[in-house]
Amino acid sequence: MELSQIQALIADDMQAVNALIERRLQSDVVLINQLGQYIINSGGKRLRPQLALLAARACGYDGDRHVDIAAIVEFIHTATLLHDDVVDESDLRRGKDTANAVWGNAAAVLVGDFLYSRSFEMMVAVDSMRVMEIMSSTTCTIAEGEVLQLLNCHDADTTEARYLEVIHSKTAKLFEAACRLGAVLAGQPEAVEDDVAAYGMHLGTAFQLIDDVLDYSASAEEMGKNVGDDLAEGKPTLPLIYAMRQGTPEQARVVREAIEQGGRERIGEVMAAIESTGAIEYTAASARVEADQAISRLASLPDSPFREALVALAEFSVSRSH
Repeated sequence: MELSQIQALIADDMQAVNALIERRLQSDVVLINQLGQYIINSGGKRLRPQLALLAARACGYDGDRHVDIAAIVEFIHTATLLHDDVVDESDLRRGKDTANAVWGNAAAVLVGDFLYSRSFEMMVAVDSMRVMEIMSSTTCTIAEGEVLQLLNCHDADTTEARYLEVIHSKTAKLFEAACRLGAVLAGQPEAVEDDVAAYGMHLGTAFQLIDDVLDYSASAEEMGKNVGDDLAEGKPTLPLIYAMRQGTPEQARVVREAIEQGGRERIGEVMAAIESTGAIEYTAASARVEADQAISRLASLPDSPFREALVALAEFSVSRSH
């Protein structure tokens, strides 16, 4: 199934999600409207809300509350992006200036807070304690993941296990929640709910690992951000961790110093170490394992175009170039 077919499958649902996002973005404060519109309409894949819609339909849900859930998930994701870009001092995302680069850090943080608050207001309207429980726990885990990543920054002794813990908390947790909520809305038994949630966790992990690969192998035009941004921020991602582990003492020293000092001054030497140790291939293979595990957890769902679409998204997560 192609991405265009997946989008066609949920086109009406996504139209409803986008309309709801537009309505709930509205505020009497002009800056919130301006900045909110800028970030929401900046060309994101809308992958997380698509997951919520597909998971609900694949689990047999035939109501319309999944539209609310999808919009809530997208608001939380957008809030984390606003805060991330401030923390990382990023000036480019999806090929555009970041909101903090345009309006400043204070405005970006505060509008991120507004989006978080709005998402919880929307959760109350869904009128489900189970939904509130899942999303409140998810946002706490994401915040913990952000702090863990901050602690790992410029720490060249970060292990693969510690790095994966960051991915699971910071990125994959929202994928997991989007999928779990779909199963919850459909009233699926706990075992199926856990399977669908695990699919989301593995998918989110695969997605982030491929982002790590692309940071060192894609062009700035393809990625929509600067190549080597992670290195510049001192983030010890899996390609760097593996290159240090498998490289020569000299290669390990170069990568270690680049992580500890940040910046792009030694990007050429770091890239050479990554390439000669097969770090890109190792990271891509790790992502492939995660995608396969995600697909295997869909076995408890009945065959349907929606289940097929979830499989296709797992395949897309490891085959994409941006």
